[in-house]
Amino acid sequence: MSDIRQRFPLLQHKTYLNSCSYGALEEGVEASILTYLRDRREHGACWEKWVAQLEILRGKTAELLGADADEIAIVPSLTAGFNALVSCLDFSGKRNKVVATSFDFPTTAQIWHAQKRRGADIVMAPLDDAADPRSVVDSLVDERTLVVSVPWICYRNGRRLDIATIAKLVHSRGALLVVDAYQGVGTMPCDVSVMQADVLLGGYLKYLMGTAGVAYMYVKSSLVKTLEPTTSGWFAQENVHAMAIAENVPAASARRFEGGTPDVAGLYACIAGLDVLAEMGVDAAARQVRHLTELICAGVLERGWELATGDHPHGAMLALRCHDMVALVERLGDEGVVVSCRDGNVRISPHFYNNEADITALFKALEKHRDLLD
Repeated sequence: MSDIRQRFPLLQHKTYLNSCSYGALEEGVEASILTYLRDRREHGACWEKWVAQLEILRGKTAELLGADADEIAIVPSLTAGFNALVSCLDFSGKRNKVVATSFDFPTTAQIWHAQKRRGADIVMAPLDDAADPRSVVDSLVDERTLVVSVPWICYRNGRRLDIATIAKLVHSRGALLVVDAYQGVGTMPCDVSVMQADVLLGGYLKYLMGTAGVAYMYVKSSLVKTLEPTTSGWFAQENVHAMAIAENVPAASARRFEGGTPDVAGLYACIAGLDVLAEMGVDAAARQVRHLTELICAGVLERGWELATGDHPHGAMLALRCHDMVALVERLGDEGVVVSCRDGNVRISPHFYNNEADITALFKALEKHRDLLD
């Protein structure tokens, strides 16, 4: 791991514990973007190569998620993928209820609320104080429920939901399960066949060490042909090269959820980021993340501070309660420790490239500013 760590220049002068916001830049990822720029400088248009990059990323993403390549759409953002998905749904019948949660990232909640104009009945499951999130979801899912939409990891407090258990409940009531996995994939194994999610979305810029402008959406193969989005574009067509303007013929695969020309430079970066994770290995990355988060939990408990995450299952990100989140983030930044904040708490999110020395530096800085914690 130390050899890989040396390839993240940021870590040579910062204690970077903010991967839940944006992953640290690895040298190979940076070089991949320069390769794209060199190709443009020397050759101009390289469309065959660029389309090939799209398919390489699709294949590597499918492998990471335990899916088939035809089940993966490469989209500009989770928001774009989510909007394409939601455009497929019919809320005019008896099943018009959507169960979302208080753990949702604003994007997903906002998109669901926007469907009220189309007849959707949106119910928000209050999970923040729930000891057993599954029981809360259970109480809300009924014969009217069309979709249950949950995050794997809450972006505010780091709490992790048991997706497989929720999936079993949701499917027993005849509803679909949509999962926002942005804050989880890359820090622990993710096998969609084990999770049993119908749709799972995420992006590459955080724990997958890619960049913004590219995201992914898994759609179970048995669902793909039953969902026809009203959003479209030439990359969403069955024959991308047909250039047809007389009709819309969506791809038979999850490509039907795509749109126009992808962010080509982003494709290069995201492929390179996945290659770094593959070199480390997801299992090894998960072990390192688990070790570091255990050190953080122990250090907080020892000092009598409080985690907003509590003792619930969590992901790579933990949320530390404080008196002034903005001030504490700024003070830690002055000490060379990079974290972020949400919901009144400081978010601490290590990745596999962090080490014990980073955690020591974190607590040294926190001790110096404990007036904002005690």
